[in-house]
Amino acid sequence: MDIAALIPQFGNLFMVLLAFVVALSIIVAIHEYGHYIVGRWCGIEADVFSLGFGPVLWSRHDRRGTRWQVAALPFGGYVKFRGDADASSGQGDATLKAMSDEELRHTMHGAPLWARTATVSAGPLFNFVLSVLVFGAVMMAQGKMAEPIAIGEVKPLPGDEINLRAGDELLSIAGTALPDLDETDGLDEFVKTLPIAPRLDYGVRRDGREMTVSGPYPLPPLVTQLAPQSAAYEAGMRVGDVIIAVDGSQITAFSELKEIVEGSGGRALDLTIWNQGETRQLTLRPKRVDEPQPDGGFRTALRIGIAGGLAFEPATTALSPVEALAGGVTQTWRVITNSLSGLFHMITGAISSCNMSGPIGIAEVSGAMASQGVESFVWFVAVLSAAVGLLNLFPIPVLDGGHLVFYAFEAVAGRPPSDTALKIMMTVGLTLVLSLMAFALANDILCP
Repeated sequence: MDIAALIPQFGNLFMVLLAFVVALSIIVAIHEYGHYIVGRWCGIEADVFSLGFGPVLWSRHDRRGTRWQVAALPFGGYVKFRGDADASSGQGDATLKAMSDEELRHTMHGAPLWARTATVSAGPLFNFVLSVLVFGAVMMAQGKMAEPIAIGEVKPLPGDEINLRAGDELLSIAGTALPDLDETDGLDEFVKTLPIAPRLDYGVRRDGREMTVSGPYPLPPLVTQLAPQSAAYEAGMRVGDVIIAVDGSQITAFSELKEIVEGSGGRALDLTIWNQGETRQLTLRPKRVDEPQPDGGFRTALRIGIAGGLAFEPATTALSPVEALAGGVTQTWRVITNSLSGLFHMITGAISSCNMSGPIGIAEVSGAMASQGVESFVWFVAVLSAAVGLLNLFPIPVLDGGHLVFYAFEAVAGRPPSDTALKIMMTVGLTLVLSLMAFALANDILCP
């Protein structure tokens, strides 16, 4: 066995695990801190705040008596409130009976219904807030396309007849004036009306003078992002690659590549790739992908798993905090609605159940996003945080949503469910959660 050949594999595995642990730890810490801080505001004291399970690696007590700790198994976390028998907030009957009324008020089980409801709701809420803030921060860092449209940076593309420069104000492409972005569907829709050719004439204003220069087709088959677990990612394609030929036939536009892939029937495609002056060959087989649609449904299509983009980076202007926050809310809501729609369509059989990933799949995606840069990884953390917040709101005992259902019953009936009923429902809930985890893990192993 060639030990040296295994080193890159171990290196990749380490990066995947590291990215997964970092992403999960951030999300869990925010979730549990939501429970902790809102509980504290509501007068409920915490004995333990743990990031991870198992043997304790580090701990300290704060002035309130809460032990903050990091444990050896970094795959979750918990807050153990005063009076809890365990990390799942089970009642410590003997401990509770020995407490005075004033002491009981500072426990999860002796606090008023509104305080318990607020404390439990805070975990998922903090996950959603994290998503909104992260999405908004990324959008603010990216900015929005400036008007009038100008070149911020010309991307490396094949050919030596590109005369566009950073700072050029775009006036027209192929003799067609650029649209007013406020009155159209955007620059991408405008580009689709242009003739497909390797070089087009660009009307620009440079240093106060109008001129015509040569430039590339605006939407080339350029890889700007790779979907984890996709055919392109598994074949070793990289961000910045330009696909210049498929099965020996030259292509110029991303739309040509999309048409070839969708019409391939799933057969293997031979791609010629250009990157920074060097060419290489890749062979891959498109995969069927279930894609969410604006109407809430799904469409199954053949894809290789890349996102394209403009041949140049447009100059940008800063987003205001209000615009960024609104964008963060919109994106978080999109994650939630797409997740619910996907789950519904999987249950009804409209799309494949392989769309549900388990810990192995999530770890692979974590590593893939981290390999594409900090911005991609941070965006993924925000997506995963929204998904975790949503999952915890499902009305399943042992999850936050299940506790909220118990509290709703208590609000209506004037009393909590009986201890026997709680134990039965918690057992059923735990069985459901473990079954779901096993199903998702099986998908990681068995799905193509």
